[in-house]
Amino acid sequence: MADIVLNVEVREQTGTGAARAVRNAGKVPGVLYGGAKAPVGIAVKSNEFRKALFTGKLLGHLVTLKYGDETQPVIAKDIQFHPVTDEPVHFDLYRVDEHQLVRISIPVHFRNQEASPGIKRGGVLNIAVHEIELMVPADQIPEELVADLTGLDIGDAIRAADLNLPKGAQLSAHDREATVASIATSSALQSEEAAEAEGAAEA
Repeated sequence: MADIVLNVEVREQTGTGAARAVRNAGKVPGVLYGGAKAPVGIAVKSNEFRKALFTGKLLGHLVTLKYGDETQPVIAKDIQFHPVTDEPVHFDLYRVDEHQLVRISIPVHFRNQEASPGIKRGGVLNIAVHEIELMVPADQIPEELVADLTGLDIGDAIRAADLNLPKGAQLSAHDREATVASIATSSALQSEEAAEAEGAAEA
């Protein structure tokens, strides 16, 4: 099961007024969706919810929902924040099986820029997409996807198909052919090359 456990209470009342009352009681209101069951209004104590949120492993990860003695694996799909205080004000959870394939966007991070000949020569990393959508088992959702820049020269590109995916994961049809990033000539390097070419022409 997941590392994070959310102890929830069932909310009997729904709607704006009921949600406000829940927040005034020091809790964050939410809704549990998915599966063959109807949506259920729930709430979590604000301090517990913030603690789970600050781990960085709540949104988009497998979480254990606990209600009394019952537990249920869920995915936190959406969290809404107050526009001024930035406090969480609502969340959505989705029921899943631990091994069920879920569609989810994963951030892409770049490694080994110092090992890219293109960047060393003054090229720049042009990032086309910051997230890649996967179909992945709920218990295999990665923290990140890593794009390795080792050996890439100016003009080279990294495609979604080049990324190492977790076991059982596959790229969504939307991102299967996506270009993640490329090494491009910087404006400074272009100016330098143009000056060199002009000097050579004059000579």
